[in-house]
Amino acid sequence: MSGSPVSFDAAQAGSPAAPGGRPNLQHAYLMVHEPSTDGSLSAPGALMFQLDFQFNPKEIALAKSASWKREAAKGSKSAPPPQFTGSQPSKLTLEMFFDASAKQDTTVVKTVEKLFSLTTPTASSLTAKKASPPWVVFRWGSLTGFLAYVSQVQAKYTMFTADGLPIRATCQVTLDELAGDAPKQNPTSGGLMPHRVHQVVEGDSLPAIAYREYGQPSMWRAVADLNRVDDPMRVRPGDRLLLPPLEELTALARAGRTAGALPESRAIDGAR
Repeated sequence: MSGSPVSFDAAQAGSPAAPGGRPNLQHAYLMVHEPSTDGSLSAPGALMFQLDFQFNPKEIALAKSASWKREAAKGSKSAPPPQFTGSQPSKLTLEMFFDASAKQDTTVVKTVEKLFSLTTPTASSLTAKKASPPWVVFRWGSLTGFLAYVSQVQAKYTMFTADGLPIRATCQVTLDELAGDAPKQNPTSGGLMPHRVHQVVEGDSLPAIAYREYGQPSMWRAVADLNRVDDPMRVRPGDRLLLPPLEELTALARAGRTAGALPESRAIDGAR
């Protein structure tokens, strides 16, 4: 997730190159998580699902504002100097386009319904009596957005079958930043929170992933140990790797605790 208070994190390296030297096409997606279980506003809960863009967005609108206040001085002929009172959370607006004109099935309707579900509380949060919609992170190749919640979804259906089934839609989705300081954690205590989930694509290798994420290809072994990958050659497209912050991964590696730090269900085999 973004370390910047304003925008995105972007890896230094570009998309993995396909044979022939051209970058692979990577589709944007939303990582949808349960809300935090410890009250933190910087680390999400368990991954629920991934919502893929059918087509990559044509543009991304990012906004952030600051709050200032002026205290009027009685009898003064000039305006008093403003006082900064705080920064407002970042806001990200995306357009998602869905089309099922070829198959003419219910794919578009179901995807739009899933988008609207991101504005309603999750079942687990209701059970815990702490109602909250899912938390999301926008991802597109090496671009990682901030941790956010979906504040608004607007869907416009633009094509229908003869019997009225919507088969094309354009959705405007607004993400509002969840601001907050990350809780202090002892990396040797076992309380590991993943920084993000990376889905392996064609041409990926563990050293390349480690370089894009941490700037250090040598960190591939710690990533492999953390995700219970005993053979780097068995990482395949579609696999998902949990990538914690560099300082946390480094501390775990020095303590010799990366191997087996994740529960079995969150190892690479269980994260497909």
